[in-house]
Amino acid sequence: MAAITPAELAAIRGRLEAFADDLFESLPRKDQRARGACYLRGLMLEGRRKSIEPMAQRLGEVHYQALHHFVAVSPWDWRPVRRRLAERLVAALSPTAWAADDTGFPKDGDHSVGVQRQYCGTLGKTANCQLGVSVNAVTEAASCPLDWRLFLPESWDDDVERRAACHVPEQVRHRPKWQLVLDMVDELEGWALRPPVLVADAGYGEVGEFRVGLDDRQIPYVVQVKADTSAYPEQVHPTTAPYKGRGRRPRPRYRDKPCSLKQLALAAGQQAGVDLIWRRGSKGLQRSRFLCLRVRPAGITPRRQAAARAGDACWELPVRWLLVEWPADKAEPVKYWLSNLPETTPILELVQLGKLRWRVEQDYRECKGALGLDHYEGRSFGGWHHHVTLVSVAHGFLTLERLRRPKPAASA
Repeated sequence: MAAITPAELAAIRGRLEAFADDLFESLPRKDQRARGACYLRGLMLEGRRKSIEPMAQRLGEVHYQALHHFVAVSPWDWRPVRRRLAERLVAALSPTAWAADDTGFPKDGDHSVGVQRQYCGTLGKTANCQLGVSVNAVTEAASCPLDWRLFLPESWDDDVERRAACHVPEQVRHRPKWQLVLDMVDELEGWALRPPVLVADAGYGEVGEFRVGLDDRQIPYVVQVKADTSAYPEQVHPTTAPYKGRGRRPRPRYRDKPCSLKQLALAAGQQAGVDLIWRRGSKGLQRSRFLCLRVRPAGITPRRQAAARAGDACWELPVRWLLVEWPADKAEPVKYWLSNLPETTPILELVQLGKLRWRVEQDYRECKGALGLDHYEGRSFGGWHHHVTLVSVAHGFLTLERLRRPKPAASA
């Protein structure tokens, strides 16, 4: 996805205006709707910087202050805009899955909302940045952000001065990134949208509470985890110690120490895997070797969940798929996923879903490279949400345009 020229914009302007009319219908005033359409044109036009002042100069149709007020100050609600975008894109894409991920917004100074020194995947190091968490609808051919949250570090909870300066609502407090994803899933559920499958990297998948939250919501998932995540083989069950005739009778429990996923994979051996081609990209066939095992994840959270659900009855840890990527030229596995998909799920489907998360990274590159996702220079909470919403609308429109004239999918 690339920025477009004035001539290209003129050719699609009619469709863009119709799209903007639909997406911005919830905005209460005509001038706000006009500013929204103008901002979209500014984001999509060629230009190195997509911050407000250079966009206003390129457009030549609106004063900088008017555009700045619309994004940074005006109190319009971004949620109905996101809802309509999500409805349009889910209907158009028929997504294979939803992908949860986060991206960094490098910043100078400490006044932008949510900023602090933290790991920034965009830079590959710890840096001064904001973090945005998104849920994206994905297929092999296209994808688009559906919802966003700004990660607010704990240091901001009691920083009265910075919160006031950035107009952070009182109810907005620090929440772990995995909880922000569940919040978005719940919000999208309220919009009558539900993921066919949710995929995520190990930053989310390794969190037992996140997997439990998806289980509780009956949402299928394929999430990456770390090699040291603990689990039992499927055939391991709780056992009861012999009763010694005094005191309370022993209850069934898991008596052996669980293994790591790496140990389970090594015990199965590379020969238990199969060679698979999971997609054809611009760089050719994507292939590797994979093995699947049925395991019982055994961390503290899965144990508590299983015990709570069983009540006074005997409980067992639920069985899940363990998918392992173990290339033929590697001495040990390189990636691991856990999934609650049915036992009858083919291994190729598990692999395709596990590998599909690359699309959200593609979205981030496109949103930043062509649409200025990380160019917003305002500091307010509402301004950040307005900007990422408008970037998502621009990205959604260009995604629909691309679907009208399909091109080969980019390589993972």
